[in-house]
Amino acid sequence: MDDGAYAHVNISNCGNAICGTIARTFNKDGEYNSANKGKNLVWDMQAKGEGYYAKGKIWQPSTGKTYKSKMPLEGNTLRVSGCVGPICMKQTWSRVK
Repeated sequence: MDDGAYAHVNISNCGNAICGTIARTFNKDGEYNSANKGKNLVWDMQAKGEGYYAKGKIWQPSTGKTYKSKMPLEGNTLRVSGCVGPICMKQTWSRVK
């Protein structure tokens, strides 16, 4: 998520695309029940081969904005980026073991 909070996101197939749903949420005090649990964070992400996903959307819970997104996967690291016009944001996600 953002603003000091973070989430575990379940990534799964949604038809011919990849989607991500918020499964668990955490803040500085530990796990808590956010109103965002169960909401789609990533959708319509298309596999482009060799661990690269693009042409999807990602939602930023703190602002309610939706960004065009791409996500290269390298091992257990997913580098997520999204843009609205000239404004782009980046995050690095790690696979939960």
